[in-house]
Amino acid sequence: MMLADDLNSFPTVPRLSGSDLTRLEQLLANLRERTGTFLGYPVAKDFDCSALAPFLDLPLNNLGDPFAPSTYQVDSREFEREVVAFAARLLRAEEDSWWGYVGNGGSEGNLYGLYLARELFPQGMVYFSQGTHYSVSKNLHLLGMRHIMIRSQASGEIDYEDLRETLRVHRDVVPIMFANIGTTMTEGKDDIGRIRRIFQELAISRFYIHSDAALCGFIAPFLKPRPAFDFADGADSISISGHKFIGSPIPCGIVLARKRHVERIARSIAYIGNLDTTISGSRNGLTPLIMWLAIRQLGEEGFRARVARSLEVADYACTRLQQAGVAAWRNPNAITVVFPTPAETVCRRWQLASADGASHLVVLPNVSKGQIDCFVADLAAGGCR
Repeated sequence: MMLADDLNSFPTVPRLSGSDLTRLEQLLANLRERTGTFLGYPVAKDFDCSALAPFLDLPLNNLGDPFAPSTYQVDSREFEREVVAFAARLLRAEEDSWWGYVGNGGSEGNLYGLYLARELFPQGMVYFSQGTHYSVSKNLHLLGMRHIMIRSQASGEIDYEDLRETLRVHRDVVPIMFANIGTTMTEGKDDIGRIRRIFQELAISRFYIHSDAALCGFIAPFLKPRPAFDFADGADSISISGHKFIGSPIPCGIVLARKRHVERIARSIAYIGNLDTTISGSRNGLTPLIMWLAIRQLGEEGFRARVARSLEVADYACTRLQQAGVAAWRNPNAITVVFPTPAETVCRRWQLASADGASHLVVLPNVSKGQIDCFVADLAAGGCR
């Protein structure tokens, strides 16, 4: 029997009942409707992954380290390596000095960066601002790491004076800096160049810096002036979400770190013929293909154009809201527009993220000026709380 015949001899998968198919059709219709009317979450919708549909029939598993061979070969690790190499170039990592992989999202990337920091400095103290993503507190609890929260400025950026004073008090402890490169609510960006200067002023020579660039990892490299956040600026690890600015039907992300740090935690696992260097052993083999597809479709110039388009429409959104009498604002070069929380009906229809009396809309490349006009009209009709 030929191999192809053997594959075709698998038992037929039972078909769904008519009621089950109806439920799926109803879910699809509902989700398509809801996808068309959300502005409050940083999830790009302008992607086309139809070329990857045949891969759904395969048990893709990027088991273990993407740069080491494995006995399991139904994988997309060659494409994963191309994805992380593209990100490493954008983030100005020196050749042969970096390592990375595709994971489940920005939170996993942050967990990985903190894990590396803990292994390097087990008694270190983690510093992060009030604007930090909620998952970081959970990650710190899981890792059992000491930490201190630093005040945030109104913009969401860390308060450098509070950081300096807190570091001064704890100069005997190695600092592990968790820097936000785009906070959740206001897209405030911490300046790791300024943070490193504070370390120098206080004669702190040992430290670790992780950059949480979940939303802005593929935005910040194209901004002028370019924020200080990447490897050339002194980061030890960087986390990026793939489903936010890049766009993906499945949550995913990229984490990059200096290779010498990763080598400290690598372990060889005999039965998979691979290294244990990632958070999860089995990893999604489809998401690297999704991001590879976007990178091949767009390239650096395509991403540059996406950034320019988002900034233009974000500026338009802020102006239109202000013209409508709404106290809207945005940080310089941000695609997040912040405003007082509107009526519940408006929040529900546009799926706005809200906290402490403020809401925001995130102007991803798929958001049009026409959508902004509809939102502003709805806001004007519904009013604020």
